[in-house]
Amino acid sequence: MEAISNQNHVPCIHATTLAQSTLLPKLSDFLWSCTFVLVTTAQVLLLVQNRELMFHFLLPCCFLLCSLLKHFLSKPSPIYLVDFSCLKPPSCCRVPFATFLENVSKFQLFDSESVAFMAKVLHSSGHSEETCLPPALHYIPPKTHQSESIKEVHMVLFPIIDDLFAKTNTSPHDIDILILNCSGFCPSPSLTSIVINKYSMRSDIKSYNVSGMGCSASALCVDLAHDLLKVHKNSNAMVLSTEILSTGWYSGKERSKLLINCQFRMGSAAILLSNKKEASKSAKYKLIRTRRTQRAFDDKAYFSAIREEDSDGKLGVTLKRDLLQVAGETLRANISILGSEILPLSEMFWYGVSVIKKRSIKFEGIYEPNFKTVIQHFCLPCSGKPVIREVGKGLNLAEKDIEPALMTLHRFGNQSSSSLWYELAYLEAKERVKKGDKIWQLGMGSGPKCNSLVWKCIRPLVGESKKGPWADCIHQYPISALD
Repeated sequence: MEAISNQNHVPCIHATTLAQSTLLPKLSDFLWSCTFVLVTTAQVLLLVQNRELMFHFLLPCCFLLCSLLKHFLSKPSPIYLVDFSCLKPPSCCRVPFATFLENVSKFQLFDSESVAFMAKVLHSSGHSEETCLPPALHYIPPKTHQSESIKEVHMVLFPIIDDLFAKTNTSPHDIDILILNCSGFCPSPSLTSIVINKYSMRSDIKSYNVSGMGCSASALCVDLAHDLLKVHKNSNAMVLSTEILSTGWYSGKERSKLLINCQFRMGSAAILLSNKKEASKSAKYKLIRTRRTQRAFDDKAYFSAIREEDSDGKLGVTLKRDLLQVAGETLRANISILGSEILPLSEMFWYGVSVIKKRSIKFEGIYEPNFKTVIQHFCLPCSGKPVIREVGKGLNLAEKDIEPALMTLHRFGNQSSSSLWYELAYLEAKERVKKGDKIWQLGMGSGPKCNSLVWKCIRPLVGESKKGPWADCIHQYPISALD
């Protein structure tokens, strides 16, 4: 694909951006330092001259006012989610179970036992017959070389970027920060360079290519954008989340690696974040909280999901049997910290009382906080039905609360990091998100790591059922009998 323009672009530094990102913080620091020196000097002079007590009181008040002014000037701007876009894979990429199994049986790479195992995994996966794989995996045998993966990159990224620009009325030159996550495919030039080249973005754009971070990468990249936007004022950040499947296909016989072939499907998401004041008028959500935790320090957790070669030298991702247990431990570490930050005092009080009872009088059971007192909607990891239901059980969620995850898994499959955005699109298409509602996006991935995002809807959402990846099928959901 050629870039839309070959012109050279010089860095465009707006006066407003320069003032807000560099001059205001420096000015506030300078004024605070000067005020501190002046107040200290004046106080010493007043003490030497034995002036009235009133003058001693006024000077600290001036110092306090200046401190408050410094805090106001250096306070980070709110981070807004202006809008997002999810890929609706073309119907030509659809892979019904029968087609998938017929193809793999002809690959001459899998024995009958491997095919039978994949058939069993498929029928218990929670997927529908509508999930999609990239064109490279429709060939017999699959085309897994780099040129096909680059074509897949173009296919999954360019449509959602175009759609996001159209939705938000922005252009490539409006993007100050670009973050892209893809775990298994890391070419050179990077994926961010491919996007910058295609759209002829500015030469001073700050780009970050994130790989190897698994299904939690999208939430992780939003957290990264959050940190960057706290430093770079008056800026827009675009986050792109996808997984390139043609490079992750496993052609061996180890069952723990064959799972990946059956679970992951096409998907991608583009998200526009901004800390600009004018974004508050059009944005859908405001970022309330982010929280990241990981357990890579623990060997058992580290090796629960790992990419490695099998005995025949074929590369694949091994999923261990204790993955669910590791996921539960990783989740508990995350929600215990997040809960202390967002839960009301009443919930934390009863939790503390139950912990004391358990330790002192061997009281059975610990009170499980009710996150639904502060969170109205949940976007859970789409790693499979068992994971969704276990996470829902651990959080005391009802069937309707885990519905977005189950329906996303059914319609689109496990799309790795981008699944969280299909779940949010589902909630919007069902017109369940109201102004003032809070949404918790929870991403868990290999490493292992857990990343949480809490959003607040800041405007009414109208007409979303006619947009996005669910537009042509939302009336069919929810499907009651999935088990």
